[in-house]
Formats: sequence, structure tokens, C-alpha cells
Amino acid sequence: MTRVTSADTFQAAKRVVVKIGSALIAEQGQARQDWLISLATDIADLRAAGQDVVLVSSGAIALGRNQLGPNRPVKLEEKQAAAALGQPLLMTAMTTAFAPRGITVAQALLTLDDTENRRRWLNARATLDTLLNAGAVPIINENDSVATDEIRYGDNDRLAARVAQMVGADVLILLSDVDGLYTADPHRDSAAQHIPELSELTDAHDAMAGDINPSADLGSGGMATKLAAARIAQGAGCSTVITLGTSDRPISKLLNGGRATWVLSQLTPDKAREIWLKGHLTPEGAVVIDDGARLALLEGASLLPVGVTRIEGQFLRGAAVAIKDHTGKTIAKGITAYSSEDAGRIAGLQSDRIEQELGYRGRPALVHRNDLVLER
Repeated sequence: MTRVTSADTFQAAKRVVVKIGSALIAEQGQARQDWLISLATDIADLRAAGQDVVLVSSGAIALGRNQLGPNRPVKLEEKQAAAALGQPLLMTAMTTAFAPRGITVAQALLTLDDTENRRRWLNARATLDTLLNAGAVPIINENDSVATDEIRYGDNDRLAARVAQMVGADVLILLSDVDGLYTADPHRDSAAQHIPELSELTDAHDAMAGDINPSADLGSGGMATKLAAARIAQGAGCSTVITLGTSDRPISKLLNGGRATWVLSQLTPDKAREIWLKGHLTPEGAVVIDDGARLALLEGASLLPVGVTRIEGQFLRGAAVAIKDHTGKTIAKGITAYSSEDAGRIAGLQSDRIEQELGYRGRPALVHRNDLVLER
């Protein structure tokens, strides 16, 4: 296998996820509008180079908290209220920054369930793919105003990694208040050395990162959560770069040689997805297909309803299913976009007849090629 390096990772990237924290977004309860404008310029440049960009942004609580009074929100319900007040302010600031560059931004609020539950994961991914294909920049935040668990600083680092996994990103950029990982805290140890590139993360690196910073005023989880995010992304075939985001045009500075730590993945997103599907899917039912569909799958196509001859078992949308040929041999497995009941109703039909049969506009494919792995 040819070793991936940071020098060629960005050039080859088709999709990029950028994560920005509260401290970069807000200062004294107000949006850092000039900085956002500079970031929008960077993202416009990436898009002009043919790269899709998804932005994962904190900042709603930081922008909304002053409207609750002078005291910092501490209770869960206070943080949730601050998030509800601040989210419109955040999107207004983003729209103001991106609109002059002819870029439409779209808000998407996610929870942990949206990235862990198969059915909701499929819905979220389809929505983000549709937005990207329409030329928009999705701006994603955790849905803090309805979160049932305590809102913890740094969670958006991991959310960004899950989003990178969801959309099949090649690169995850974590803009931070530090220019990468050091062998020790550089503020406390003058001998600390910067680490420019890693191909794997170990317990020793976790020790270098230290603990999550519980006293961070505007939500920075510290280096520990960034390494946790990098692990998630690496397993999904996505390389992560941790770099300084405080100055204007931070991505431009990165691409022009700015100091950073790269955590490289030697896999592609497609290969990582194939490995995950092979190791994690336990079929709950089966879809029997004809020879035409079998040949199409072997050539890399999605499984369309027209090639389905029979459904076996009962399962819900988002379930793992075995895909069998007419002899009963399992040739693939994947995640179904339809329940067994609806799949049975559309079996053998052309995709343009799905809405007529089911009464709603479903997905063209019963199992999309991105959610399917061949048995070899």
C-alpha cells in the first residue's frame, strides 16, 4: 500500500468537514463577524477547487447566553435555553458571512441518535448529500436545546468526526486555539515538541494531550477530545488535521504551510466503509434478486426494486439484510432503505412507480451501493 502523506491528502480530498469551536465564533457574546467572513472566503476557495465542504459549528450557547442575564448558564435547562436563543444568531452571522460569496448555507441540528441509529443515520446522510449536491454548505450543530444528556464541552469535536464518517469525507479540519499536538503542554513545558504527523494514535499520545478542560469558558474540550475525534475519523478513512484557527483565513494559512498536526488514515472512505459493513452487519432478513440485479451489483450498482423477486423475514427500514441470488447463495449484505413490508410491495417495480405504490416518494434504491458490501 502506498503511504498517504499530509502533502497529498488535501489535494486529493473530495469532501472536507471543518469544525470551529465557540471561542472562534463568539467574543463577549457577539459573533466575530470579520473572522467568519475570512473563513467564508477560505471555504469559497475550497469549493472553487471542486471540494464539497460541511461546517460543524459550536457557538449557539455562547451567542445566546447573555440574553438570559449576566450569569453564565450552569443548569442544563439554562444551557438549552441559551442554545435556543443563540442558534438563530449563529445562522444570521453565517448567512451574512457567506452570502456575498454567492454561497447558500443550510442549518442542520443533529443529536447523538442521528449518528448512531441506522434509520436516522440514513435520513441525515441523505439530507446532507442532497444539500451538498444542491451547492449549499450545511452548517451542523448539536441540537443542544433538546439534548437529554448534560451538554459537555468538546462534544462537537466528536460530532464533527461522526459527520465526516456520515458524508464520506476525506479530510476533517479541527480549528483550535493551538497549532496541534505537542509532547507536553507547551504553556507549561518549554521543552515540549510539536508533532507534525501521525499514522496511528496510542495511549502515549493521549497522555500528551492531557485531560478535557472542564473550566474552558466557551466550550473548548481541549486536545483530548480532538484526538478522540481523530480516532473516529481515521477508522472511517478520513484524515484529521488539528491547526490554529484564531487568525483570519485559517485554512489558507494551513494550506500555505501553517503548523498543524495531521492524523493520517491509510484507508479511503470507501474502503473503510466496506470493512465496517463486513464486520458489523448481522442480517435481520433477506432480499432475493434476479440474475440481472446480481450482475449489476457485481459491477458496482445499487440494488433497485425492479431486480427483487422475493423478501424473506421481517425487518424495519435501516436494518441489515442479506442479498441472495435465485439459488439462495448470499452474494452481498447491506442496509435497506425500506421495511420488509414496503420492500415486498415494491419488489419487481421500476423506481418511478414507488410513490404510486407506497403513497410516498421513497428512495430509488432498495439498498444503495454505499450501504452494500459484496461477499467475496
